This record gives sequence, C-alpha cells and structure tokens, in this order.
Amino acid sequence: MHIPVLLHEVITQLGCQPGKFIIDGTLDGGGHAHEIIARIMPDGLFLGVDWDSGMVARTQQMLRQTYALVPQASLQFAHSSYEHIGSLLREKNLPLADGVLLDLGFSSLQMEDAHRGMSFQNDGPLDMRYDIESGEPASVIVNTYREEELADMIWKYGEERFSRRIARAIVDARMREKIMTTGVLAQIIFHAMPSQARHGKINPATKTFQALRIFVNHELDNLSLFLASVRGVVRPGGRVAIITFHSLEDRMVKHTYRDMQRRGWGTVITKKPIIPSENERSTNRLSRSAKLRVIEIQ
Repeated sequence: MHIPVLLHEVITQLGCQPGKFIIDGTLDGGGHAHEIIARIMPDGLFLGVDWDSGMVARTQQMLRQTYALVPQASLQFAHSSYEHIGSLLREKNLPLADGVLLDLGFSSLQMEDAHRGMSFQNDGPLDMRYDIESGEPASVIVNTYREEELADMIWKYGEERFSRRIARAIVDARMREKIMTTGVLAQIIFHAMPSQARHGKINPATKTFQALRIFVNHELDNLSLFLASVRGVVRPGGRVAIITFHSLEDRMVKHTYRDMQRRGWGTVITKKPIIPSENERSTNRLSRSAKLRVIEIQ
C-alpha cells in the first residue's frame, strides 16, 4: 500500500466520522482511503477517483476485500480525473460531499514502475502519463517541440534556471537519435548542466522531469478546473483538503482559497499550511515537501 502523507492531519481536518460522505480524488494505492473508510463506516459513503485505470482496479479490489462487510453501494470508485468529480456526482446521482481530499504528489507505486517513465531513478520508456489511455507521452514532447517551447516549459513548470541550456542539449541530442527513455534524457540533462550544478542536493534532472510530468498530465489546468468547480462538489460546511508538493500548486491553492474567502464562498482553515512532523519527514522521505491547505465551504 502507498504510504499516505499527513494521514492523521487529513483525517482530523476532514472530520471523518460515521455517516460522512468523503471523496478521495486521488485514490492511488488507497493509503488515505483505507483510513477514511474505517472512520466513516458503517453508514458513511466513500467515492474513490483516480486517473490511472489500473490503480483504480487494484485499489478497489483491495478495499472491497478489506471492508467486505460494507455494502458495495457505500464504496464507489471511478476511473476519472479529479476535475470531473462534479459531473461524476451527477452521473452517479450522489449528493454533495462532506469532504474532498486531493493528494497531488505523484504515486510512489507509479514512480517505481519503470514502464510508466515517471522517474529518472529507473530507466524506462519516456511516457509519464497518469492515464496511459489518453494524451501524448513525454517522448512526443521531447522529440517534437521547438527549443524555445521546451525551454519555456521547463522554466515555467520546473522553475529550472538552466532551462535554456537543457532545451538546447535536448534538441542537439534528438538530431542524432530520438530520445525514448528516461535514462537517456537524464544523461542529456546531466551533461547540459554546468559542472558545479551536477552534484547538488537534488539530481540535476529533478526539475525537468517535474516540468514534463506537470505538462504531460495538464496538472495545473486540472487543479484550476477543480478549484473553480468545488462549490458544486462540497456542501456548505464541508471541507476541501489539498496536499501539494511544489510551489506552483501550493501558490494556486493558497491564492484560490483566499479569493474564495474574500467572496464569502469559504473560510480558510489553515492560515499557514500544515507540514509533516520531523518524525514523518525522517520515516517517509516523499513527505518532505508536502503542504496541506484546507478550506471550509460556505
């Protein structure tokens, strides 16, 4: 099972109690969902949503086996992206939720799967899509976008200060041979960096891979669409809890929450983001950059 980040904090902030209707919009391996279901049953309602069809199938099977005594209608699942939750509620004839969770970190299970091409840590096809049934893989972008487009994308979504050097190196390399694997791309990025930047605290490829994942999966667009639709997803008095892992997402959530509060649409519960404890950061390295922000809908 995927190790859930800020689990206790999420359960507390969403007020997971018997009878509640809670949506996990990023189901993943079911780490958060497992505990949410345990808290809201026996008469609660749970909806788990994920863009990865394989993840939905595996996690649904695991949770239904774990909670075999819970009526099937109380545990519902959907292969979809979280920005479509509003339409899912209408399709399934479900009420507005008491709480919604989004954990925007990419899955450790997906990261460890070399065939998904999410990470430079395991060499595999340069794909990066959460939903392999739609969209274009990262290899198409890397091998067809103009140098200026690549540089702008790497700067905008990865905040990589050497974006132009990296884009130039990618274009030079693909003229010799198409870039089709994560390992090849990571090596191109490594050699594009100035020598002093090759051996820092993070791998030189980290920010470029982040940029590609965000771009390939339209992550910021999807988050913006979800935030714009949230009042059609959560009932008045219900809460939205969003865990972000990099500054672009966190800024969007922070500013949108503040704007909603100014309009009288919600009350920001977390004046400052909730971050993992020192103990959690030491035992789960993937939690180190996590920030949880919560708003209560009015």
